[in-house]
Amino acid sequence: MAISRKEEKRALDTEEFELVERTHHPQVADLSDKELRDLIKLVRDRRDRAKDVASRRRREMRGKAAPRGAEASKQDTGSHLKTEVLAMAVRRLNAERSRRETGAVTAE
Repeated sequence: MAISRKEEKRALDTEEFELVERTHHPQVADLSDKELRDLIKLVRDRRDRAKDVASRRRREMRGKAAPRGAEASKQDTGSHLKTEVLAMAVRRLNAERSRRETGAVTAE
């Protein structure tokens, strides 16, 4: 499922959106190899944290975990969308890294 940039902006906070924005085509090609590695690590960390939050919220909704806030979560659509956006960004970054590695092998 394709997610528009407008939906990405709605699902993420400002800092996360700036990271994800750098994973789209024109910007990702301009990154150096070190910047690409650093960006992959940052986006993976954000994705993992979002996945943990979404999982915790689903457990709260089912009643299997104590509420973290004043009351249990009633839905997790926002955290699920955030996880999806960040996962797609990681896939784009991995594809770019693979493309570069394949290009380096063919150039030799």
